[in-house]
Amino acid sequence: MLEGLSIQDNGIPIYVQLREQILALIGREMLKPGSQLPTMRQVAVALKIDLNTVQRAYAELEHDGVLFKQRGVGTFVTGVRPPRNDHKQVQDFAHRIAAQAKGQGIALDELAEALKRLAERA
Repeated sequence: MLEGLSIQDNGIPIYVQLREQILALIGREMLKPGSQLPTMRQVAVALKIDLNTVQRAYAELEHDGVLFKQRGVGTFVTGVRPPRNDHKQVQDFAHRIAAQAKGQGIALDELAEALKRLAERA
């Protein structure tokens, strides 16, 4: 699983990047229900990030019912999908795309216009 994780300097908080990447691995079934995740320390060392950042990502996923901890054993994937909050998902996605666009020198109004044209074709 560690090979599937990476952190980018794109304006998105690191714990959010980590959380989203773990959700993506679960969504692509690279992590199946019952799969054990690496320890928080292993993730922190592999990604060269603070342990508290990993703890926050794992804690949010646990709160959403995506992960569960078994004391002394590890952290595992549940069979539960995270609750959908369409408005929050759209906002989070918009923030990620805006940060990536800014990082590539794309003006947000240009991006909005391109998205509008795509929506009109759909």
